[in-house]
Amino acid sequence: MGHSHNHGHDHGHTHTHNANKKALLLAFLLTTGFMLAEAVGGYVTNSLALLSDAGHMLSDAVSLGLSLLAFKIGEKRPTSEKTYGYKRIEILAALFNGIALIIISIYILIEAIRRFRESVEVAGVGMLSIAIVGLLINIGAAFILMRGDTSENLNLRSAFLHVLGDLLGSVGAIVAALLILFFGWEVADPIASILVSILVIVSGWRVTKDTLHILMEGKPHNVNLEAIRNSLATIPSVRNVHDLHVWAVTSDFPTLTCHITVEQGTNTQRVLGEATKRIREQFHIKHVTIQIEDTEHCHNEDHCHT
Repeated sequence: MGHSHNHGHDHGHTHTHNANKKALLLAFLLTTGFMLAEAVGGYVTNSLALLSDAGHMLSDAVSLGLSLLAFKIGEKRPTSEKTYGYKRIEILAALFNGIALIIISIYILIEAIRRFRESVEVAGVGMLSIAIVGLLINIGAAFILMRGDTSENLNLRSAFLHVLGDLLGSVGAIVAALLILFFGWEVADPIASILVSILVIVSGWRVTKDTLHILMEGKPHNVNLEAIRNSLATIPSVRNVHDLHVWAVTSDFPTLTCHITVEQGTNTQRVLGEATKRIREQFHIKHVTIQIEDTEHCHNEDHCHT
């Protein structure tokens, strides 16, 4: 029998984590500061597009703060009760952010539809000025977050999508303000809100779906189970690979467990070392747990052949 338990949280992972945390802090400060100004501006100018953008920025401020808190809590060491530590708090924060995106966007959709029936006068100049400043703030926040690991870390990606939604909201508000100023099209305000809200709902749904997939311990999308099985099966003396499971503790922490059946008399440490090496180098999974079983052990156990 042989058993391997290998996990790597190396310097590179720590550096990425710190970079993500710093990006979130800077984006949080930018977003919170302007959100207050935009909310007041939207109220004064009576612009739904600005108020909707401020609403998104409020959700951003909350979500960025939650994401920052999740990163901080996730740094806590594992305990006898939380053996994987608190890293999954990042996924819970991402789930909250995704749902918040959907709820806020639905509310803005309903308000925009109401404004089609009840025309409201909008102060175009004030709306345009605030929307331009908002666009610049959102571009800055998006650029900061893009420097983090938005491709792998769902927590950071959900925060980035919040900011991206606000960036689109600012663009919509600018276009609507120009149409109101030059053509008197008051209806451009709710139309811009509807278009942006639909885009944000789609983004929110994607984040929510991805986080639920992780919470259900689904296989990471970039992992091919059959390829892993085939690679391990080509190791000399390996007869069977079974009980293969791959899931993610959090978005950038994939985990693998499996049983490998080998011929009697095999050097199990050699097989163990080769299997762990292949999984880490070919499939980039650092946290690996493998149990080696010989054919004699499996004679009376049906699960060894699954």
